[in-house]
Amino acid sequence: MPKKSGRNTKGRIVAAAWKLFYEQGYENTTVEDIVFESETSKGSFYHYFEGKDALLGSLSVLFDEKYEELRETMDPDMDAVEALLYLNRELFSMIDNSVATELLARLLSSQLVTRGERHLLDRNRTYFKLLHGIVRRGQERGELRADRTANEIVSAYAMFERALMYDWCLQNGAYALSKYAADMLPLLLEGYRAAP
Repeated sequence: MPKKSGRNTKGRIVAAAWKLFYEQGYENTTVEDIVFESETSKGSFYHYFEGKDALLGSLSVLFDEKYEELRETMDPDMDAVEALLYLNRELFSMIDNSVATELLARLLSSQLVTRGERHLLDRNRTYFKLLHGIVRRGQERGELRADRTANEIVSAYAMFERALMYDWCLQNGAYALSKYAADMLPLLLEGYRAAP
């Protein structure tokens, strides 16, 4: 039980931080603001994070929480391509509506220079486990090509999503990320659909 409580505390801190980063900007958000918004304590904050900068890598945690939520609402009989498009649409809509381009750019750039853990590439994330399950199930059902491994398909999908997020940041959010992905991602995924 304490582990679940700890996860909830860390999750509340992460959610509060990213909400404030979006509303007030990263520079204008203090640790005190985050503690107040998350209804936790400074001790709890520093138990999980060395400081505000350590929260930059936590965006992947926020994304994974969204994926956990989506996993619960997804129809298990949904076609694999449709399931992948659904996940992308929901996550990118969340990014459009609650993640500033500056913050996503900071996360992406931190992953380029980090010597430690690269959160976005961590195969133990809910993101990768969910994608792998969808792709494997799609291959078993004959919906996706079997001449590529599930890992290869998941890697291509994840790389394509990162590329779209990177471009969105470069363009300073000049377009709706979710709409652009809805136009472009099917082109990639149709290439992995099994021949009829």
